[in-house]
Amino acid sequence: MNTKLFSKKSFALLFAGIFTAASVHTFVNTSVQAQNNPKPPEFTKFQDASQLKLPGNGKPFIPNGLGSSEKANGERGIPDGVDDRIPMTSNQYPWSTIGKVQGTTADAKSYHCTGTLIYDNLVLTNSHCVLDPETGVLSKKIEFMPNFINGRVSNPRDIASVQRVIYGTDFKNGFQDNSKDWAILVLDKPLGRKYGYLGWKSLPTSTLTRNPKKFFFVGYSKDFPKSNPGMTAGFEAGCSITSEEANLLLHDCDTAGGSSGGAIIATIDDQYYIVAINNMEFKNRRTGQDIINSAVKIDFLDRLFSQN
Repeated sequence: MNTKLFSKKSFALLFAGIFTAASVHTFVNTSVQAQNNPKPPEFTKFQDASQLKLPGNGKPFIPNGLGSSEKANGERGIPDGVDDRIPMTSNQYPWSTIGKVQGTTADAKSYHCTGTLIYDNLVLTNSHCVLDPETGVLSKKIEFMPNFINGRVSNPRDIASVQRVIYGTDFKNGFQDNSKDWAILVLDKPLGRKYGYLGWKSLPTSTLTRNPKKFFFVGYSKDFPKSNPGMTAGFEAGCSITSEEANLLLHDCDTAGGSSGGAIIATIDDQYYIVAINNMEFKNRRTGQDIINSAVKIDFLDRLFSQN
């Protein structure tokens, strides 16, 4: 795939109506029930978080006794070379750090996204996974289900309620704010001590594009697996970040609704780091064909955690 997929002019046409940008966020039903009835999360927009103190230094963490494996297990979902995902059924690190973000909107609709532990009680996902990007209305309930496989977590007591949300945008500027489509969820349980957490590195786009087919992606897509969609994450090894346009990274990892917030992961010095967060897919409005997907750069994490 070419590393320069769109000129700035052609990319701008995506937002002018020739193509439709489809948010990878989906409303679904789930069999997992809350363990309690928590209060709605507190929400803090990034611009108002100057006094907020969050722990974390961008370094990965593997708990003692938790195994590590590069393999995510599972068999190829569609063995024709088009869909490269397999079911993510491993409970070992780093895949243990990834989970399902389950939300409830103000009008009681259920939806899900994908999130990744980046500290004991902190999960990284998208802004549009905590609020409605069309109305700006905040979700009234959000939970994180770590290492969610086949519709369940290994221990139901590990389902965490989100107490606080720090988010990058409320989308008042529409598509202009997609580069700020991130959120950090503060959990009521230190799940990272048990499941581990990933580090992050904000790398130059040139470095990312010079390493094709070197990235991993995991997301709870609504179309995967076919037998029980959204109940096990899809895993892909060997996808690429192809270019940068309008302050978003373009990538070819296989995604669909529900994989919003999923981490694009690189191995650096034999450790696992988040280098971007999946947030949108672009489709041809006439044919419905996927064109390319986009991801949020994570340099905001350096700014946010530098306040410590």
